[in-house]
Amino acid sequence: MSVVDRNRLGKLVQAETARFVATHPAARSAFERARGSQLAGVPMNWMTRWPGSYPVVAAAAAGSRLTDVDGHDYVDFCLGDTGAMAGHCPAPTVAAVAAQAAVAITTMLPSPDAATVSELLRNRFGLPLWQFTLTATDANRFVLRLAREITGRSKVLVFDHCYHGTVDETAATLDEHGAVVRRPGSLGPQVDLAATTRVVPFNDLAAVRRALAHGDVACVLTEPALTNVGIVLPDEGFHAGLRALCDAHGVLLVIDETHTICAGPGGYTAAFGLRPDLLTIGKPIAGGIPIGAYGMTAEVAARVLARDIPQLTDVNGLDGTLAANPVSFAAARATLTEVLTPAAFSRMTALAARFEAEAAELFAAAGLGWHTVRLGCRVEYMAGAGARGDRPAHDGAEAAAAFDEALDAYLHLALLNRGVLMTPFHMMALMSPATTDDDVTAHTEALRAALAALTG
Repeated sequence: MSVVDRNRLGKLVQAETARFVATHPAARSAFERARGSQLAGVPMNWMTRWPGSYPVVAAAAAGSRLTDVDGHDYVDFCLGDTGAMAGHCPAPTVAAVAAQAAVAITTMLPSPDAATVSELLRNRFGLPLWQFTLTATDANRFVLRLAREITGRSKVLVFDHCYHGTVDETAATLDEHGAVVRRPGSLGPQVDLAATTRVVPFNDLAAVRRALAHGDVACVLTEPALTNVGIVLPDEGFHAGLRALCDAHGVLLVIDETHTICAGPGGYTAAFGLRPDLLTIGKPIAGGIPIGAYGMTAEVAARVLARDIPQLTDVNGLDGTLAANPVSFAAARATLTEVLTPAAFSRMTALAARFEAEAAELFAAAGLGWHTVRLGCRVEYMAGAGARGDRPAHDGAEAAAAFDEALDAYLHLALLNRGVLMTPFHMMALMSPATTDDDVTAHTEALRAALAALTG
């Protein structure tokens, strides 16, 4: 693996930053105005990490393309970090939202589409009974409350460097001594995370066995594959072993499919035959309209209902006034039936395979030691793991250690300046039903130019 010339890399970052500033004056003006009324000049704090001196400001988006306030068009592989996985403004979803909004936006009552969406999710993921929220974070939060209630146990087990939104219990990691501590950058944890959470490395069934042996874990909450630290795929037999350990210790297994729905219409769960007790999802299933959902087995549902206190259901720590609203259901019904179809997934996955192959060829030719990993229609590339950097990461700690912040920043900015938008924080690309072969070509050529400048 060749070593990146850090002096050259620094100069390239400076040049790409200067190019961004010169070509995005309207975004700069918007940023300067926003600093007067928004913390750090952005509506959500994480936006400060977008490449460039300030964020791109979106003016419009359609299909697989995004246009900013400076008039630049981008091929969008970020897709709202999965929220726009159906493509921007898919026509069936737009029509369904417009029709529903014209007659009722929120009523705090069931709508005709509610049962339809529940049935669609039941058929895709295999869990019979569903409830709804506005985000996957809330779905995860509520599932943890239910798990603790019906098991009488206090802790949740998560995997190191997992991602489950802004759920307090999951903002945990392992320090150099193997102790559970707050994740760096996590603000204001409510309690000592060691009191709520057990953390083990991904793909380590022996560590799971030791953690569950304490008898205090209500549920294991996991993504089928890690997706927010590069894609870290599970070992063969990992999920079967995880299910068996949960059964042996009376622990509920919760699968978070919010990102891994990229594996197919029923996510990783349907594609690989997982058997969760509960499943959570959000982001893409309503075409960009806020929604979250959690499903459960009939056995779990019976245990939940046995603990329900009807007189206190409005203060039980679940639900929300705007959750399960008619607009979200209309959007989800249209998106699931007409946009994120099995045929669309087949095409998206084929495009991702081409994206992966062409990126891998470029990295091999450049000798940079970067690896591509694909899960369905999602592709990530990052530096190699291990002592020689010659393989993809096997767990979250390896992936985090392999992350090259300067190189990642350069690639993001270089691609952005060449009309290709990637997901921030890691080099992730997601295909939508609107993504085209020309979009993949645009990425390949932009990456080729960026690597050529880097390697001379």
